[in-house]
Amino acid sequence: MATAAPAPAVKVVGANGQITLGKQYAGRQVLVEQSEPGVWIVRTATVIPDNERWLHLSAAAADLQAAMAWSVSHSPSDADLEGNLKRLGHDRR
Repeated sequence: MATAAPAPAVKVVGANGQITLGKQYAGRQVLVEQSEPGVWIVRTATVIPDNERWLHLSAAAADLQAAMAWSVSHSPSDADLEGNLKRLGHDRR
């Protein structure tokens, strides 16, 4: 079943070069592509910062899932706190 495209809306570009898309898009990030002078395509987007991109790789997702599964079956403990801090390079001097 085909859906009807919404009718185009007429917007006025303000003196500062902005248009309003509506409250439902407030705070959202968008991609703006100019296909030719005076023609823009605006699409909502989720932007991932470069320093967080590794979290979205399948290897990182698998590692995080494994860590979460491990944490479910291992209760937190301070039994060997000094040993753990030393092993991690945070030994108290």
